[in-house]
This record gives sequence, C-alpha cells and structure tokens, in this order.
Amino acid sequence: MPTPSSPSPATSLLDPTLNQAPAKTRHIHVMGICGTGMAALAGMLKEGGFQVTGSDQQVYPPMSTFLAGLGIPIMTGYRAENLVPAPDLVVVGNVITRINPEAQALAAARLPFLSFPQALAHFFLQGKTPLVVTGTHGKTTTASLLASILYGAGRDPGFLIGGLLQGFSRNFRHGAGQEFVVEGDEYDTAFFDKGPKFLHYRPEIAVITSIEFDHADIYADLDAVIHSFRKLLRIMPPAGCLVACLDDPVVRELVQEAICPVVGYGEGPGLDWTLTALNNGATATSFIVLKNGQEFGRFSSPLPGRHNGLNVLATLAVLDRLGVDRQTMATELARFQGVKRRQEVRGVKAGVTVIDDFAHHPTAVAETLAALRGKYAGHRLIVVFDPRTNSTRRRVFQQAYVSAFDPADLVIIREPEPLTAVPEAERFSARQLVADLCQRGVAAHYGGDTNAILAHLTDLVTTGDVVVILSNGGFDNIHQRLLEILSAKDKTTAHQAKP
Repeated sequence: MPTPSSPSPATSLLDPTLNQAPAKTRHIHVMGICGTGMAALAGMLKEGGFQVTGSDQQVYPPMSTFLAGLGIPIMTGYRAENLVPAPDLVVVGNVITRINPEAQALAAARLPFLSFPQALAHFFLQGKTPLVVTGTHGKTTTASLLASILYGAGRDPGFLIGGLLQGFSRNFRHGAGQEFVVEGDEYDTAFFDKGPKFLHYRPEIAVITSIEFDHADIYADLDAVIHSFRKLLRIMPPAGCLVACLDDPVVRELVQEAICPVVGYGEGPGLDWTLTALNNGATATSFIVLKNGQEFGRFSSPLPGRHNGLNVLATLAVLDRLGVDRQTMATELARFQGVKRRQEVRGVKAGVTVIDDFAHHPTAVAETLAALRGKYAGHRLIVVFDPRTNSTRRRVFQQAYVSAFDPADLVIIREPEPLTAVPEAERFSARQLVADLCQRGVAAHYGGDTNAILAHLTDLVTTGDVVVILSNGGFDNIHQRLLEILSAKDKTTAHQAKP
C-alpha cells in the first residue's frame, strides 16, 4: 500500500517492505489498543468482521470495558507472547517505541504491519470522500459538528474523531454514505513514521482551523509545525477544497501555497464566509453568517463562545460545498448534543456547576474561559488547571498562561508530574504561574495534588459557583469526586436546616 511517508531505517527496526496489509486479512492485532483513537479503530475493525485482539500497558475503564463490550480480548503488558498465534496484520500505535519488546517481537516474526492512520485509510477511506479537520484548536468540535449535521441531513457519514459524540455515545461510525469525517492530528504517526497523521487521510476537503506552536516533544518550533501543514497542502487534490480560517495570520500566509481552491472563513473583512453579530446567551449562542458578503442565515448554537462560532462557520462552509441546505444546517446545529470533555457539564450539586474541558494550550484556555465567562455571567468562575501534556509540562507556555486565565475569578494550578527527560530548568513551574497570576490581580492558589485541590474546593465553593476543570487526562476522577463531596455537603446542609 503506497504511503505518503515511508519508514526510515534510521528510526525503525521493522522491514519497510512489510509495511502493508496482506491481500487476505482475518486476524488483526492492535498494539496500544486502549488509546482513544486506537480503541475506536479496533471497534470499527471488529464491526467490519475482523478478528481483533489487542495489547496495552495500562488497561482500565472506560476503554477496557468499551472493548470488552465489543468482544475484543486485551493482553495487559507488551510481550512476544501476544503475537502467538501470529496475526495476519499488526496495527502499531504511536505510543509504541522501537525498544518495546512487542515491537521487537513483531520485527523478528516478520509480520505485516500498519500504523493507525495507515490502517484507517486502507480499511475505511478507500472509495470515500474524506473530510479531514486539522489545526491546533477546534478539531474535535468541528469534526463532531460536521459528522452530526451530515447524519441529520440523511447523508449517513462515517467518522472517527478524538472525542466522544454525545449524540452517538461513541467516537466512530462506519456509515454507508459517501463522506467520512476524520479528525486530522498533526502528531506523529508511529515510531517508524515521524510524519503527521493527517498525511495518510487522502483529504478531498480539508479544514485548517488554526496553526500555533504545540507538541513541544516532537516539534522544535512553530516553523516545524508550519512545515507539517505545508505537506498537507501538497497532497490536496487540485479539484479538492481547503477551508481555512484566514483570521489566523499563519494560516493566511500558508494557504497562498495551496494547489486547490481555498475557501476563507473568519470574522475579518473580504472573506468567503464571515461570522457576525455573535451573542453569547445563557442557553444558546446566536449569530449571523455572511457568504460572500451577503447574509446566508441566522443560526443558534448550543456551543458558547467566539471560538465555537468559528468552528460552526467552518462546518457550514463544508456543508454548503457538499450541497446540504441551509434549513437542515440550522435545524441540526440547534440539535447538536456536544462532545464529552468540551465544556461538558458533569453535574450540578449544592448549587455548584462542575464543568469538564480538554483545554490545555494557552489559546484554548483563554477562549474556553472567555466563552464560559459570557455564558455564566454573574457567577463566580473557579478554574482548576492540570498541566499534563508534554508541552504544558515544559516552560514553553509559562508566560503565555499568565494572561490566559484573565476571565477567571479564582484559579488553582496543580503541580505537574515532572518530565524526567527534560532538564529541571526547562520544566513548567506551577508555583511561578500562581505567583505571576496573583501579581496580575487574578486570585490563584497552588494545588500540590488532587486530594489537596479537592480539600481546598470543599472549603471554598458555595451555591452559584461554576467550577471548570481543565485537563486532557482523567485527573484522578476529580470531577465525579467533587460532585460526590458536594452532594454529601448538600444533604448535610439540608438535614441541619430541618426544624
């Protein structure tokens, strides 16, 4: 199977000639199966009629129960025995390193192998129209909007997205329709292919929402990130289409190199699609959309904030190109049920609203909090931030975070687990950010660990507060634990109030 980037002998112990799916494939083994995308791919393969097994170092809910429900056996730990009996094909996740014992066993057994993006392309994108959503911010929400509205329009799309769509209770779907929606990640593909995942997805229509520096563990600087998106432009078919946010100066300059038509969107003047008159209400966000300077329609979205308005705008531009009518767009947008971990209200107890959000990049933090500040005007906004990614645990964003929390009334910063491979002087400092926030006039506290943060919140929160927890990980189940504490507190208060 031809691929945009071939394995390099310098980075791989695997034989490049085996980097293909065999003509007859029945049993597929997935290494790193408990990742969100890998589990979704495994589910699609299982539902596609393949025998699927998997392995992972850490096997626990929700992915373990999800896979068990699909009848997919999981081996805990990576070892040579997991490849006995020999599968017809092995899919290698990007958490697998070249020194992984199972990767070494794979090389010794000389079994055919694919990366996750290669497998998705080979088994599910052939003969489809791939709609690939890329960019530093908004990929999951935009892809979810696109898939949900296409489904509501009767187009029966397939999709594989990095977040759980509330309306489907899953993040993947086969779909019998022509379109297949993919969240196009710029992260590297596998240890034997360091190119970005989106190069494998054969986009007919691609969205670029934004380009900023991120993933400091694999990109040296912003220029390196731009270079990866430049490769995306080069694989776009001349008859395809690039839907790009031209408010972003990096995107605006880059798309001048595109070999296919570019549809620009944003809030600036002279664009193909323009977002105007945005009103961030308590229950919905309304706005007017212009197409080529003329009113296209008035829309209402359940997603708060300017950034989500732009995500919707990109979605409408793609849908219009696909021939979906305006009324269907408006109806299905208003029905959109959201994505888990994207401004998701996990519960309201003792009058306190607990929200879960994925934001970790400073821009995403600032936009998310600005949106929530507008939606919950008059409420105290308490933010708990878990710096967990490879980028956030480095000093690269230390100063950028200082202004990102401006919409908050109070901020608690968790102490990150150190990146042992990174020199101490290059690591993010939670204590320094707390000091800088306080100097800026934002009330901030240091949270050593989850238990300390919960204890602080228990004493702090009161009826009417909104607690926003920002993390791209499980954060020790802090959301549910806080709700349970609040529920117990509410019962105690109610009992004491009885005459």
